[in-house]
Amino acid sequence: MREVLAPTTTTTDSARPGDGETTSVVEKKPRRSRRRKTAHLKMVPATRDLRESLREQCRLVSESLDPALPPNKDQLETIARKILADAGQPEGFLGWMMVVLSSCFWETQIQSIPHNRRLFLLPHCLKHAEGCPADYDEFGLACKTCGACSIADFRATAERLGYKVLVAEGSPIVLKIIVSGHVDAIVGVACLNVLEKAIDKIMLAGIPCMAVPLLSSDCRNTSVDEDWVDQMVRVPHDTSSQQTRSYLHLLRKSSRLFEADTLEQLVPKIRSKPAAVQQHPQNDPLSATENIAYEFLSRGGKYARPFITLAVYDALAETDATLSGGQAVVEAWPDSILRTAMAIETFHKASLVHDDIEDADPFRYGEETLHRQYGIPTAINVGDYLVGMGYRLVSRDRKELGAETAADILDYLASAHQRLAEGQGAELIWRDARDKCLKPIDALKIYALKTAPAFEAAFYSGVRLAGPADEYLEPIKTFSRNLGVAFQILNDLKDFETDDDNKRQTGSDILGGRPTVLWALALEGLKDDLRNELVSLVDKDCQLTPSQRVNRVRQLYFEAGVFDKAYALVEKHQQKAEEIADSVPSDELRRLLYYLVDTVLDRTEDVKPTIEIKDLSYQEVLPIVSAGVK
Repeated sequence: MREVLAPTTTTTDSARPGDGETTSVVEKKPRRSRRRKTAHLKMVPATRDLRESLREQCRLVSESLDPALPPNKDQLETIARKILADAGQPEGFLGWMMVVLSSCFWETQIQSIPHNRRLFLLPHCLKHAEGCPADYDEFGLACKTCGACSIADFRATAERLGYKVLVAEGSPIVLKIIVSGHVDAIVGVACLNVLEKAIDKIMLAGIPCMAVPLLSSDCRNTSVDEDWVDQMVRVPHDTSSQQTRSYLHLLRKSSRLFEADTLEQLVPKIRSKPAAVQQHPQNDPLSATENIAYEFLSRGGKYARPFITLAVYDALAETDATLSGGQAVVEAWPDSILRTAMAIETFHKASLVHDDIEDADPFRYGEETLHRQYGIPTAINVGDYLVGMGYRLVSRDRKELGAETAADILDYLASAHQRLAEGQGAELIWRDARDKCLKPIDALKIYALKTAPAFEAAFYSGVRLAGPADEYLEPIKTFSRNLGVAFQILNDLKDFETDDDNKRQTGSDILGGRPTVLWALALEGLKDDLRNELVSLVDKDCQLTPSQRVNRVRQLYFEAGVFDKAYALVEKHQQKAEEIADSVPSDELRRLLYYLVDTVLDRTEDVKPTIEIKDLSYQEVLPIVSAGVK
């Protein structure tokens, strides 16, 4: 279990062993739920004098922190709580304090980045709600610089210094801009609600960021400490400033591997490739499959799996890609390392093509699925092509990798591929069965087979590229299983939300008849009459409309306490993953595992689970997950 920091006496930070020396003492605390009410923690100190005093305390404490390692959210919270307690201030200022403390920590790192490599993010709610002449474009508010609000003044100052400026509060485009390579740091203004949700991911990756919180969050004609914003924007460029460790270079490389030009460079097409083939594959039958496959690989996604492989390799090979010179390090890696990381994503993309067919999904990455574009037979064939391409990406480099290393990775990939197919097969059989009874343990077995193998293969490939893997076999299996299961449960919970990226229909798992742990928990928790009603809602003869069915299922899930139970399961699997991270001997790998837990299982919720569930014996999953893997 992770420990957190409290700023007092100098000692070694054993909360994350090997993170280096800090002027902090480790204080063990009970593990906190990752889902809890936070609205009462978002008060802003009312007077300017109090804000200045607390900000100065944050600055003093931040100077004692190790500048090479970004503090995580738990560490920020513990430090902020102590500052507030020492100052006799209420807990309600906690969110504001964490933002200010984080900004103080990152200021020296921001200095190392030129102004023209920084993004200045402004919220549209600073504008006057009435009479604003500005319109919105794809990037946010297109300010008309009319002088009616402070947005234009801030923007003019930032642009004179060379900043890229975006007026789009909480826009998901921000992280994409960072990963794409256009900027290296973010400074911004936002309300505490937005900062809680948006800045966390950026901070976890080690991307330098500073923010000034708005003085209110009513989203109409709000205000801010304008001189604080001006000071933040004018933070000077100083090349001697020390940079913190960052996964930015690895995130960028993972994404760029699948850009059309890089893909062509690392895996040149064999057939002819006229652009028209992508729209009209019948015009060139020999090159059609190849062109469709390459286009789908570059279409989108988070590229988490190749990132894992590259980051694990960097951690164990100690190539220091997370340091300030990380870009040069990554660019110097041999193509064989990059192609192995690409293999994991290629298998993943192949599984998506086939899953979309089996689930009759209409959209993927915001576009029509391949079987909707080209027909089911062509889509199946493209998926098969991607499978072969994945194995070829490793086998072609057996001389560079070493025959034994290549064989080990290929064997692991093959085992993961088989287990994924077994999990998908189990899901399809259940979906088509008349008996819709399902126990939570059976749902989790399917999850362990469907989701965990891809994570595990990505970890193993990175470990094996760096050297012998025997020492890490058991930890990566257990960590991947718990991470994968928790991730899949969260994904099922998101099925009751909208999904703009994939245009997924709310409640698609219910309407598609897919087995989920939510369904199993509902069957387990409902009385006979309600259980029978639930089963009737997925019957093909049900007379209700799709939206009526989904709404009634949601009501029954609440009746059975399904959502609280599911989040409690996520907590248990997350805790197990963190326990594995604690046991890993490599400092850098341990830090990476923590980062993956925090990002893959990221969630910001305002509802805390109100129910404790018994510790079910999910270790039954282990023999299935490990089958065939040496």
